[in-house]
Amino acid sequence: MNPVPTTIGGFSTIFKVLPRFLSNKAEKFPLRPLGPFRTDVSVYATAPESGLRVTWMGHSSMLLEIDGARVLVDPVWDERASPSKWAGPKRFYAAPLRLEDLPGLDVVLVSHDHYDHLGEVTIRRLAGLESMQRVRWVTSLGVGEVLREYGVRAEQISELDWTQSVKVGGLEITAVPSRHFSGRGLRDRFETLWSAFVLKGAKHTVYFGADSGWWEGFAEIGVEYGPFDLTMLEIGAFDVLWDGIHLGPDGAARAFEALGGADPQRRGLMMPIHWGLFDLALHAWRQPIERLLEVAGEKKIRLWAPEPGRPTEVVMGVEVRSDWWR
Repeated sequence: MNPVPTTIGGFSTIFKVLPRFLSNKAEKFPLRPLGPFRTDVSVYATAPESGLRVTWMGHSSMLLEIDGARVLVDPVWDERASPSKWAGPKRFYAAPLRLEDLPGLDVVLVSHDHYDHLGEVTIRRLAGLESMQRVRWVTSLGVGEVLREYGVRAEQISELDWTQSVKVGGLEITAVPSRHFSGRGLRDRFETLWSAFVLKGAKHTVYFGADSGWWEGFAEIGVEYGPFDLTMLEIGAFDVLWDGIHLGPDGAARAFEALGGADPQRRGLMMPIHWGLFDLALHAWRQPIERLLEVAGEKKIRLWAPEPGRPTEVVMGVEVRSDWWR
């Protein structure tokens, strides 16, 4: 269940979307090839000087290095965010590095079971790698069954209910409420949990928002678990028809403020995620970041938006604004 009453669109939503889809003239996917983006894996041989470094792979997938721990977040290397290999939203660009070339991991974090956050091909490949046999998989309640089906051993999996935590070395990971839904088919909605996560190391605290619509609980999370050095919030795949389950750029800015990130004494940074890789809505593919830049300027929000595939250190108060998408 969601933390507040939330209406999830059903079959009837198709009839509301179809006329807009047929008349839509937005550039919903890039008209010219993007990239190629390449990750220099030699960077990982040296620990980040700041203690916090992120390699954004696109959408919500990233490699997070925090105070000596490496966490692979919502990994989707699949060609499509879809149950089909032949149809459904296709990647705008190839993954910046091969799964086999990832540095040694401590944790794989999976927020919920949607196809753009949990890729079957990706999980099966990871589960089969010798280097992954001692890695801890952390996910929301019930999603472990999907991971086990795809080859992850049960003893490697920690499933968390909201407010539950698990420690992996010196890193504490806590699941916190978000306003979304789950399901990988037409008949399994709400059978597994969806979560945002707080990752707390020895020196840094990161908020990974995964997918969520706006709700008043952001402020409570900020008070209880903040302040956050880096706040990751989704800005893409938004629409007025489903604003209860996605933030969009305006909602993300509002959530960032509620979480305490706009406090000038904290010098927190906002990282936009969930955009720029898959066509999952009716808006133009660049619209989320273009609108966020406008809102950030109005609200004086410090953005941290690197190029895909580039390992980038997080330095408190220092913005990163890549123009790779222009």
